[in-house]
Amino acid sequence: MFSRIFMLNILEKLLKHRGIEKEEDLDVEEKADFERWRKILSKQELTIEDIGNFCKTQISIIENRWKDLSLENTKKAELIPYHTVYKIIEQTLTAPQQEREQLEATLNQLIQ
Repeated sequence: MFSRIFMLNILEKLLKHRGIEKEEDLDVEEKADFERWRKILSKQELTIEDIGNFCKTQISIIENRWKDLSLENTKKAELIPYHTVYKIIEQTLTAPQQEREQLEATLNQLIQ
């Protein structure tokens, strides 16, 4: 229980750190992220699927920001490390499944 309260406080601190006093001040995309984060952090335990979905969403958000022509290139460049980390985590989570699929395909070829 303590850790869930602590994690939710982190979200509140993040808002304040960014100069946002209340959730209503967030734009639509930020609200969706915030709600998803709150949902994940309020769960008793995170699943690998939860972490994978979170990473996929973050990757998508970053890639959409890169497409934004009004965003400065320096701001876009600041997103590269985040994208790299989320991508590595996502690949790490899916690697066993991909390896299994490759092995199954190889074994099926040997049978034929």
